[in-house]
Amino acid sequence: MATSNIKEVAQRAGVSIGTVSNVLNHPDMVAPSTRQRVLEAIAELGYVRNDSARQLRAGRSRTIAVVALDLANPFFTDVLRGAETAGEDGGVNIMIFNSGEDAARERRHLDVLEEQRVLGVLITPVSDAVDTRLEQLIERGIPVVLVDRGSGQHNRCSVAVDDVLGGRLAGEHLAQQGHQRIAFVGGPFSLPQVTDRHTGLVAALTGKQQLQVLPTSNLTVAAGRRAGERIADLSPDARPTGVFCANDLLALGVLQEMTMRGVRVPQDVAIVGYDDIDFAAAAAVPLSSVRQPREQLGRAAAQLLLEEANDPHRHQHRHVVFRPELVVRESSSRTTRRAARAPRSAAADARDTAAHDPA
Repeated sequence: MATSNIKEVAQRAGVSIGTVSNVLNHPDMVAPSTRQRVLEAIAELGYVRNDSARQLRAGRSRTIAVVALDLANPFFTDVLRGAETAGEDGGVNIMIFNSGEDAARERRHLDVLEEQRVLGVLITPVSDAVDTRLEQLIERGIPVVLVDRGSGQHNRCSVAVDDVLGGRLAGEHLAQQGHQRIAFVGGPFSLPQVTDRHTGLVAALTGKQQLQVLPTSNLTVAAGRRAGERIADLSPDARPTGVFCANDLLALGVLQEMTMRGVRVPQDVAIVGYDDIDFAAAAAVPLSSVRQPREQLGRAAAQLLLEEANDPHRHQHRHVVFRPELVVRESSSRTTRRAARAPRSAAADARDTAAHDPA
């Protein structure tokens, strides 16, 4: 069935197109009797206005896009939930894209978003190589905020977690548990989050520990299981007794493989993950993990984006950095169930730095 248009509504009601527009957008400007005729015509014709077309004619969308690194990872689902909450509060819609850690796919998504003239873009980039493309969006008047990725750029905001600190918390915990053979499982190292978490781990070690790096091609359970195979295949006197994984999916994969191979966790191998997704606490052996404030990340990023989109001339770009915390569960300690926070002020949930003066 063909859809009606605003011209047909105006003809049915015996008014001008402008009057119909006023009924839809500024009803108080139209006399009650006229307004009623127009509403009856709309109902009779089944007219539904095209908000997308209207916004594009005005040169301004009311949709912000989120380009997630990997929607198969529950971490990003939680981030999206926070962004959605802020979007609803700001009266905008959320459009979701998944790059799947694929740079070419990410570029295609950004091309589409530029064509659609979205209000702004929240993105967790596949790599720093996308910076030039993001600059082009900004030059076209489309604000960009990096999510789960720090940035020193003066012309964009970012919201991230101090991943170096997170890696250090995990490393200190394993060292304090007496582990002298420690493995880092993670990759690709083109992701700054992976590099920073490894850097923090290295900084935490005292020199008494041997560190083995098991690089992965991605951050999935399957990649974790492949790394777990390599660990389990080592003889007990060569096998790392403590493993820090760059995210929880990898850690769950390593945990699965240890269980399949009869390697006891944590008695033979202790495991620490990163993100503290819901599945971490629900694992067969509850997983120790470095917790990120996932929904807060998404909410803060969307709020910054809306601030810039709604008042670009007064907006000051900022870099917000949240502090992680280590949640210790059975996978790395048989006796301790507690949250160990880094030393900090109780009020310091995040560090918020002006982008033009990065810390």
